[in-house]
Amino acid sequence: MDRADITTEEVLKRDIPWETYMSAKLITETHLQLLRRYDKKSASERAALLDEDGPAFVRVFMNILSDISEEETVEYVLAVIDEIWLQEGNLFIQDKSSKILTLIVSAHPKVQDGLVPSGESSHSKSMISNTDMVLNGLLDWLCSQLKTPSNPSHSVPMAINCLAILLREPWVRVSFIQSDGVKLLIPLISPASTQQSIQLLYETCLCIWLLSYYDAAVDYLATTRVLPRLVEVVKGSTKEKVVRIIVLTLLNLLPKAACGAQMIDLGLPQIVQSLKAQAWSDEDLLGALNQLEDGLKERIKTLSTFDKYKQEVLQGNLDWYPMHKDPGFWRENITNFEENNFQILRVLITILDTSSDPTALSVACYDLSQFIQYHPAGRIMVSDLKAKDRVMKLMNHENAEVTRHALLCIQRLFLGTRMEMENG
Repeated sequence: MDRADITTEEVLKRDIPWETYMSAKLITETHLQLLRRYDKKSASERAALLDEDGPAFVRVFMNILSDISEEETVEYVLAVIDEIWLQEGNLFIQDKSSKILTLIVSAHPKVQDGLVPSGESSHSKSMISNTDMVLNGLLDWLCSQLKTPSNPSHSVPMAINCLAILLREPWVRVSFIQSDGVKLLIPLISPASTQQSIQLLYETCLCIWLLSYYDAAVDYLATTRVLPRLVEVVKGSTKEKVVRIIVLTLLNLLPKAACGAQMIDLGLPQIVQSLKAQAWSDEDLLGALNQLEDGLKERIKTLSTFDKYKQEVLQGNLDWYPMHKDPGFWRENITNFEENNFQILRVLITILDTSSDPTALSVACYDLSQFIQYHPAGRIMVSDLKAKDRVMKLMNHENAEVTRHALLCIQRLFLGTRMEMENG
């Protein structure tokens, strides 16, 4: 039988030379007594032992995983950990030190890097598989605590604390992304009012910083509200460690085109200048602020006018920036509106339905009128997307500016119709 097909129960029945390990001072007499109590017991007896003194057994097996590298012993311990995790996942968290989690993380690289003898490849694959099961069980449990905390005042801080340790390993970041865990972190990024919430905020931002080194995570973060939340926190925070970790995160995200443009739209250059004026004692923070300031300046230089316009529209934060009333902008960029099946045009029309901001509604009507004027098929496109009725409703808006620009847009639509009839 292929050793990779050996069941967990068969692995747990192995004869492991615990006495030899004690003679070699790899385990203590206390460890040996605990192992003799647990070794080769039935599943029900093992469960009873965990109920009686679970944390002690967890520490013993995690220490073994750290100190012993014999292949069969490591596989045995991984099988035990997997079984304990399925039954009593919280036992791994009850020890407040980070050692237990660090040991879980270290197990997988130990197998991969060949630190465990690999005479039989099928056996090594089985060990990796067992380690993956333990890790995935751990991540799933931590995510479940963020979704539905078993103890709201303790479970969320505990889960974030554990993730801040686990995500130090690049391969754990991959598993965390695959578990769709990132979205659970974002709601926790908000201004903190107590020391406890400041620590939770810091460790959540630490998780985001660790994820910012992984491209797939950055791609995901660029599509979320994480940047506005980070900027809002850093703008008002006086806690040095919180500001530092957010600034370092922003530095990592800045090269991503969508992130860089969004940072500028969020007013980050001005916020950085304000932060630099404060009396920080951390030289690393001051250096990071200078780097971020320089990076934002370079990003502004490379950001085209249409890129800025696109970001403004996609965020729905329309205002009377100079580009809107610049004929040169419309002449030079009108064909860019055709990108992604006229995405920008469609979003402008959506803003007419969804926004309650008079300025945004006025700008959207004005921009639609400009599109009609400058694009060869402008009137047809706007009509086909059924914008006319939406604009006409705004002609009765309580705000005079909205009414005026809605009227202008309708005039452009009807003017095009009359011109076609005359030419026909």
